[in-house]
Amino acid sequence: MTSRMPGSDSTTATGSQAEPTGPTDPADPASRSGSRSREPIWSRDLALVWVVNFCLALAFYGLITIMAVYAVTRFAVSDSTGGLAASIFVVGATVARLFAGGLVDRLGRRRMLWAGLASCTAVAALYLVADSLPLLLAVRATHGVLFAVTSTAAMTLAQARIPSSRRSEGTGYFALSITLSTAIGPLMSLEIVSSVGYDTLFWSIFATHAAACLLALLITAKDEPREPQPARERTARGVLAAMVHPAVLPIGLFMLVIGCVYSTIVTYLNSYTAQEGLQQGASLFFVAYATVMFVSRFVMGRLQDRRGDNVVVYSAIVVFAGALLLLGTASADWMIVATGALTGFGFGTINPACQAAAVSRVPQEQFGLAISTFFLMLDGGVGLGPVAFGLIAEGAGYSAMFLVLAGVMLLSALLYLAVHGRRPDARHGRTAATHA
Repeated sequence: MTSRMPGSDSTTATGSQAEPTGPTDPADPASRSGSRSREPIWSRDLALVWVVNFCLALAFYGLITIMAVYAVTRFAVSDSTGGLAASIFVVGATVARLFAGGLVDRLGRRRMLWAGLASCTAVAALYLVADSLPLLLAVRATHGVLFAVTSTAAMTLAQARIPSSRRSEGTGYFALSITLSTAIGPLMSLEIVSSVGYDTLFWSIFATHAAACLLALLITAKDEPREPQPARERTARGVLAAMVHPAVLPIGLFMLVIGCVYSTIVTYLNSYTAQEGLQQGASLFFVAYATVMFVSRFVMGRLQDRRGDNVVVYSAIVVFAGALLLLGTASADWMIVATGALTGFGFGTINPACQAAAVSRVPQEQFGLAISTFFLMLDGGVGLGPVAFGLIAEGAGYSAMFLVLAGVMLLSALLYLAVHGRRPDARHGRTAATHA
């Protein structure tokens, strides 16, 4: 069944998807190249967007690390209420995913990136004057909404500047902006708070957003619509189509499962390792995770472009399942560290690989909606996982829960096959499809 997206002359298929029109867009440099597989990935604009996205993620991870403790210390509230100060940001971001992609596609990527960064800078200043818990919660929720819109614009700009024949490799490199921020952000915030206090951290976050805002002005406006695109029809179908892209929902369902598994590991890792006396291994879990993720990004994206999505995603599923089996049977610290390394390869490969696959399903003018749909599903899984699988931990223990998750990961291969694995580009690769 083929559906036409309102406001576009392109069609995509929700059953057996037609080949996207994005790779043949005349605006795509790769479309004009005789040797598209060798089209350079990096450009001045992509490097600028990379730095801007790094600044955004740095602020996010820097704040979420300390926000619960800050709320408890500043306003003398309970730990659960303090946790709300951290999590309400994610709630705001998840809600914003419903309209972020449509806004970016209609109003323009560069325009929305700069407006979002300017708004984030203004909101960052409000942390310094939020003198009550309700005001802090309002600032956090607003910041979450703006973060979702701005990060969607940044990723859409990046995808528009990555050659289609090297989509996976370029997506992996761009995702390093987030990988590095997960390591630097928490360390930075804890160091600043312990040495000079929370106000200095908030000023640092303000300066980070302001610097990103200035850098965004240097990004060129190529490939932008000259005029804002019209809003979609005001019918139930039109409203839904403005929030989620039907071509991305199938692989988004797979990512919902992956998000469930990953968030459950992160949520219960400390409790499990404390119960088993493996805290030393837990302290090195994310070091191993980030290291392997970083290294794998330089290999797996290139392999995906050449050999197809399947060879990369299936191998990552098997490794991810192996990580959960090892975690569920862990009896020594090295096993926890090894789990971190395997998780870094598994989740760290699946995430950018499927993001590249999702974007490749749609024409370039709908990249924003595709990206917001992808992350809406992933974020939904991140929120659902700890609640759903936590019930197993309560009844049968953490080890049993992780072993069940290993089974879920293996079964997810069947879901992936059903929603994406049979597509030609999944089996043969975008480079091969380009030269076919």
